[in-house]
Amino acid sequence: MRIDCQSHIFPKSYIDVLAQNPHPPQIIRSGNESIVTYGDVQTFRLQDEVYDPIRKLRDMDAAGVDIALLSTNIPPPCMLSPELGTHGAQAINNAIAELVDKYPHRFAGLACLPWQVPEEAITEMVRVKEMGFRGIMLYSHIGGEPVDASHFEPVYAHAESLQLPIVMHPTVPTWGEAIKDHWMISMMGLQVDNSFALLRLILSGILERHPNLQLVMPHVGGILPYMSGRIDHQTEVLGRAREHISQPPSVYLRNIYFDTVSPSLQALHFAYEFVGEHRLLFGTDHPWVDMPRFVGLIEEMDITEKARSRIFGENAAGLFGLN
Repeated sequence: MRIDCQSHIFPKSYIDVLAQNPHPPQIIRSGNESIVTYGDVQTFRLQDEVYDPIRKLRDMDAAGVDIALLSTNIPPPCMLSPELGTHGAQAINNAIAELVDKYPHRFAGLACLPWQVPEEAITEMVRVKEMGFRGIMLYSHIGGEPVDASHFEPVYAHAESLQLPIVMHPTVPTWGEAIKDHWMISMMGLQVDNSFALLRLILSGILERHPNLQLVMPHVGGILPYMSGRIDHQTEVLGRAREHISQPPSVYLRNIYFDTVSPSLQALHFAYEFVGEHRLLFGTDHPWVDMPRFVGLIEEMDITEKARSRIFGENAAGLFGLN
């Protein structure tokens, strides 16, 4: 079985909520497409046909993908004003639930939360758990606030108690102005910012205080696996940032799942060596990619067939309860 752990939709009902946001990110409507703008930092187009679920199913069939875990990429509802955050999250989650109900053997859901209002985030988490969602999304910052801010910890605690995995995803960095030239936000900034977010969860002690919290880091761990030696040296040799952790950061990092959304066979092999065959989850980042190419990279990896089966689907089936 092949389970795609990173596959995106962008519901029209969410576009309607996003259009009401009083500050960037915002929507500019133009005919049959909409333009998302982060002020003068970043813009991108939303085209209905790109997110068409029939197209997604067709692409899945062509690549031999059995199940896609659906989520919304960016901008997430945690970037909206507090009074719109819950409406945005519910619009996304209701749309995903409709698709899962219509295609129960092909789709499963990852829910968005209004993280900027922790009490409402917990309420929505309970609702989507009852609806059968398999996990929740966390983005690299929450409306500009760091993911380890103390008032978000009850949300992590509740996700742990409900046994809902948290799947991380980049969003446009708060410091995007500094790297907006040459498309560097998309090329590198998204992954770097998401890596900072995960490092915050580690160094703040959130993962130590919630040891049963399951976390998925996309794009083969961002830059953290490659910086792990330096990070451990900072904490274990120089004694920096040790106030909230009892083990080297690499220990926490190796207990996190990575998805395989990377066009580099070398990066996939490095991630495989870093976290092992039990912690890698197949993903594509559809609809932004050629899905068969990402299937082909897993097939090309110099690993055992048993390891390949775990990466393609067995690990995700166990983590998200898709058995």
